[in-house]
Amino acid sequence: MVYLISRLILRPLFLLVFRPRVVGRENVPATGAFIIASNHLSFIDSMAIPLMAPRRVGYLAKAEYFTGSGIKGWFTKTWFTALGALPVERQTHRAAQQALDTAMTVLRAGGGFGIYPEGTRSRDGRLARGKTGVAWLALTADCPVVPVGITGTDRIQPVGARWPRPHRFTVVFGKPLTFSEHRGKAGSNRARREVTDTIMEAIAELSGQEKAGW
Repeated sequence: MVYLISRLILRPLFLLVFRPRVVGRENVPATGAFIIASNHLSFIDSMAIPLMAPRRVGYLAKAEYFTGSGIKGWFTKTWFTALGALPVERQTHRAAQQALDTAMTVLRAGGGFGIYPEGTRSRDGRLARGKTGVAWLALTADCPVVPVGITGTDRIQPVGARWPRPHRFTVVFGKPLTFSEHRGKAGSNRARREVTDTIMEAIAELSGQEKAGW
């Protein structure tokens, strides 16, 4: 209920302030599990993409955002809950496994999960080679991956900036990718690499970014 009510408030606010251009919303599957795999330019990407997507998309967020006290703690928790964020401990030795477990819980329930295959925000605007966790999720859950290219959010909130500022951004949802030829091969390094590279090529085409370290 909090998610639905808050989305009704936040989405129109984003549309009014940032005037985004959104392309390809019809490419997000209407039913069933799916993965959103996007480039990553700004902290605000994890707000922009789920608010522009036609279905709920869960992104990982630091557990501290959900455990604060007082009015600020309540606001932060409500804000991230409204965005469909999923709490995960970042500073433990099991953090990576917990992240994968959380993602699989969402996908097995038939939901959408968002991931940045690069692993971190780009500091120079170029697209880094993807890490293979996205392929492991896609092959383990046997679900489609929707590549996404987002541009302009680095002008809204550059790396290191504390507060966002008004600027237009664009989100392009690409055609869903499926990997039936690699079904059952989540344990294969080669299969994961091939799947990841295919996803990253699609993201590069949608975002128009120069590749770095490929």
